[in-house]
Amino acid sequence: MRSTKTIAILAMPGVQLLDVSGPLDVFAEANVQAHAQAYRLKVIASRRGAIQSSSGVRLMPDEVIGDEFDEPIHTLLVAGTPHAASTVCDLGVSEWLRRRAPKVRRFGSVCSGAFVLAQAGLLDGRRVTTHWAVAEQLAQDFPSVTVDADAIHVRDGRLRTAAGVTAGLDLALALVEEDLGREIAMKVAAQLVMFFKRPGGQMQFSRKGEAAPAGRSALQEVQRWVAANPATDHGVASLAARMGLSERHFARLFRQEVGVTPAAWVEDIRVAAARRLLEAGDAAPKQVASLCGFADADTLRRAFQRQVGITPAEYRKRFAHAIA
Repeated sequence: MRSTKTIAILAMPGVQLLDVSGPLDVFAEANVQAHAQAYRLKVIASRRGAIQSSSGVRLMPDEVIGDEFDEPIHTLLVAGTPHAASTVCDLGVSEWLRRRAPKVRRFGSVCSGAFVLAQAGLLDGRRVTTHWAVAEQLAQDFPSVTVDADAIHVRDGRLRTAAGVTAGLDLALALVEEDLGREIAMKVAAQLVMFFKRPGGQMQFSRKGEAAPAGRSALQEVQRWVAANPATDHGVASLAARMGLSERHFARLFRQEVGVTPAAWVEDIRVAAARRLLEAGDAAPKQVASLCGFADADTLRRAFQRQVGITPAEYRKRFAHAIA
């Protein structure tokens, strides 16, 4: 067995508890399966005292930023908080991360912890992922960062990033495989009843395409009409006529105020409608295609894979009757 590796997770006030406990449980189980202390686990706080999580449960940290602890960190992960995307990171935390990250073997984030690393300048020029709901904001706020909104976890050199919450377990399992081999990692996955390699990306869990209508009131009325009647003809000519505009003027106005082309927006709405029907679990693919405005089941499948990352059949198998 190689020497013990210290895994440290930085947890700040309001932390999502599973962003911390999930990865730690994977590493702890790896110790059990390896019959050795492959990992030493630590929680690091940004300030003294207990860390109150977003659920109200409190964590007692092992170390606090500002204290001098000489033990080398092998892997440093930043856990996310529900409001990380809209919070300015403490300058002391950013400074500590900039000082510590170059000295560790690996560093990274779970969920919205990517925003903390980005504010510290540690994601510039790197490819990363984060929770699908804030991936677009991360890309907009930090243009030098390449954000893969569908990935469960991403490896870029020494950097490792995971998507939302439970993806932290997937990332930790990948690190166990990297350190201890496939056999140990598979035993950990079996014991924790989790996928060894999760099928598909995180966009299958997103609710993309269900945004509120945008733009001026007349445009919003058109959008509500499309959402309520996905099977109807929604070509530019039809939508423009509904607003009493020329096709060219309508298309330009829609793109300007909604942010996407009419065709792209209509496809998003139709895929969202298809998801709801597939979750209900009753209609056949051909029926779903027809009810949602797709020419046929093949057209639905191509659009669905493009938007969600898996086929309609796979989506139904995983989510039918599982989502309220």
